[in-house]
Amino acid sequence: MRPYILAESNWKAIKEQHIDVAVLPWGATEAHNYHLPYGTDNYEAEAVAAEAARLAWEAGAKVTVLPVIPFGVNTGQADITLDINLNPSTQLLILRDIVEVLNRQGIRKLLVLNSHGGNDFKPILRELGLRFPEMFLLTCNWFLAADRKAYFDSPGDHADEVETSIMQYLRPDLVLPLSEAGEGKEYKSKLIGIRQGWAWSERLWSQVSDDTGIGSPAAATPAKGQAFFEATTRNIAQLLQELAVVDTKDRYERG
Repeated sequence: MRPYILAESNWKAIKEQHIDVAVLPWGATEAHNYHLPYGTDNYEAEAVAAEAARLAWEAGAKVTVLPVIPFGVNTGQADITLDINLNPSTQLLILRDIVEVLNRQGIRKLLVLNSHGGNDFKPILRELGLRFPEMFLLTCNWFLAADRKAYFDSPGDHADEVETSIMQYLRPDLVLPLSEAGEGKEYKSKLIGIRQGWAWSERLWSQVSDDTGIGSPAAATPAKGQAFFEATTRNIAQLLQELAVVDTKDRYERG
């Protein structure tokens, strides 16, 4: 039993255990080019959360990792078979109920560990923060917790060199040979503002990519995935350690 993983814990241990921080991994179920599994975001979320929690626990932080939420916002992929969508309003309801439980039981710090680009928890946490002012709610995209350019030749967006390398390291049994992967070419918007990044519209996945990938996986290796995974989990573990001890009523530096 890993004491920092709730699903592996039991009541005998939990009823006497003080918990500083809860971690909620949140992924998605969606196509990842031809060579990666639909559950890629969930495998990554679980692995990153578990390793970061292990490092934080061994440093003294009392952390518990909740079971991963396996569905995310896939509104732009409605015609991609079995890409399962949760609307943002549904995510709000799910997260509200989880926060309500934690708040009632005195676990006042929650990190939503996001593993899917379509999820945006900032507006949700703003709303829940008003409803539960005693809670310290924060989120991070684990895939931005370390500098991807320091580890990869051509990081992309989805099922790219980054994700492929990580899955080659974490779950090589679920990764097809790269010879079977699509090239991950992205078709750019005709609107200049969107191409330049100062305007936004949701991408329609079947129009923006031929194979559901965005970014080439050709240069992926397990060694790159391991190095990035280790850097990422170290940084998130540091966040968890700091979160465990910070006074939520005095969390800003004054100089």
